Amino acid sequence: MNTIKIFSTTDTDRIIEMAWEDRTTFEAIEQQFGLKEKAVIELMRKEMKASSFRMWRRRTNGRSSKHAALRGEDVTRFKCSRQRSISQNKIRKRG
Repeated sequence: MNTIKIFSTTDTDRIIEMAWEDRTTFEAIEQQFGLKEKAVIELMRKEMKASSFRMWRRRTNGRSSKHAALRGEDVTRFKCSRQRSISQNKIRKRG
């Protein structure tokens, strides 16, 4: 069953950006966009080049910072305060 919702290009780019950020949890993506981890993975597979998707999965697989339950209690924000905003995501497939 296909669990991908229809999002605007801006929302899709933001979800991809959040998924790439080390400090942004899957729970934060679910809270903002209603996508569970499995749906985020499905969206990333659909929207990214195969090589970029494989690289992302290697980075996120087993990473404790991507899951709120595995993080320390002192971490309360979604991203680093020093992180600059990413615009015009270049990883997304050209449509």
